Amino acid sequence: MTTHEDPPGTDEGYHRGLGSRQVQMIAIGGAIGVGLFMGAGANIAKAGPSLVLMYALAGCVVFVIMRALGELLLYRPVSGSFAEYAREFLGPFFGYATGWTYWLLWVVTGMAELTAAAIYVHYWFPEIPQWVSALVFLVLLFGANLLSVRLFGEIEFWFSMVKVTAIIGMIVIGLGVLTFGFSQAGETATVSNLWSHDGFFPNGVGSSLLTLQGVMFAYIAIELVGVTAGESADPERSLPRAINTLPWRIALFYVGSLTVILAVVRWTEFDAGVSPFVAAFAAIGLPFGAAVVNFVVLTAALSSCNSGMYSTGRMLRDLSANGEAPARFGRLNGRQSPAFGITVSVALMGIGVVLNYLVPEKAFGYVTSVATACGLWTWSMILVSHLRYRHGVLAGRLPASSFPAPGGAVASVVALLALLLVGVLMGVDEDARISLYVGAVWAACLLLGWGVMRRGRDLPTTGGPPQAELAAH
Repeated sequence: MTTHEDPPGTDEGYHRGLGSRQVQMIAIGGAIGVGLFMGAGANIAKAGPSLVLMYALAGCVVFVIMRALGELLLYRPVSGSFAEYAREFLGPFFGYATGWTYWLLWVVTGMAELTAAAIYVHYWFPEIPQWVSALVFLVLLFGANLLSVRLFGEIEFWFSMVKVTAIIGMIVIGLGVLTFGFSQAGETATVSNLWSHDGFFPNGVGSSLLTLQGVMFAYIAIELVGVTAGESADPERSLPRAINTLPWRIALFYVGSLTVILAVVRWTEFDAGVSPFVAAFAAIGLPFGAAVVNFVVLTAALSSCNSGMYSTGRMLRDLSANGEAPARFGRLNGRQSPAFGITVSVALMGIGVVLNYLVPEKAFGYVTSVATACGLWTWSMILVSHLRYRHGVLAGRLPASSFPAPGGAVASVVALLALLLVGVLMGVDEDARISLYVGAVWAACLLLGWGVMRRGRDLPTTGGPPQAELAAH
């Protein structure tokens, strides 16, 4: 089989097979995940109607992060961008730590998503063992990622289309119930449900803030558009469009859908163990509602796992190109896919399927907390890299990006403080605290690995490409 190897820090060998249509839908799909479909029920029980405000606040922070990333992407579009920018502006260790942490994020998320998908299939076909469904999905998505980036993009396009259509359909039906009063929920559906049952903050502001870590998990994957940069056919056009549509996506898919649901059905009727979308359809009286939502959530889980496989291979290749992972991870197969890196990651996801099958009740919550902690690190590195880049532009050392972030450095500092607050809240929340323990173990592993790599090698301690290369941008 033909393989390709490339010099560090380049995107030579990748096939720019993602068109604008696919990049746009990948960005949209990243805004709708299992965190919304599954996690919102538990968060409504904690925060009541104020959960809408939490999603709006978190959405503002995520938009700042994405605009900071967008400015960096148009300065230098590279695949594996988070690690590459951390390496350039903060030094090799931070690039190494960011690349491996983002890889871990998608591996552990893939473990949860595959098991969740198997549970959703079990809803229709209880005679099929969960491990069989999980294995089938694992093999199918693995094959799609090995074949070509265009096939990945096409699968993600249709996955995202299903999620978008379902959310819009639910909003339209909910608005119809509120406006015309039809269905079983028509008599009690009213906008006043947002504040008339113990207020907008029924359990206090503190309880609402504690939902932020779960809310932030719902936004994980929204940064995936940055990983596609090296394989976008026209990044100068497609990336800004994908990022600039983020506010309306957040307003519609998260704030809009939850506002309608909580107006149609009062928050006290939602249960932490049931999807709020299923509960809303049941209250309206649509007998097929649970099956429809089950299909949509299945699609969301497969979409997230598909994205995870795509991301892990690109991150391992970027690490290999910089001498931070075995050289074999840097090779592409004949279809320009980092096959070995994807294969190793999928093997670990397969182990997670077994573990999640053995302890399904606890495993999903633990894994999502770990994924959130990894996401906070990745987003923080984007913001800090953006601050260093802005400093370089002001000093005249770096060229200005064609897509500057509004608010500049000030907005990035505010977003960093918000992420720090979420980290503190995770330490306060007993259910999420395990992610901090896992994070400490992961940090120790990273430091140990870094020390082993540096032994006997003359690795640089500062990042950034040569000045001659900078001048060429």
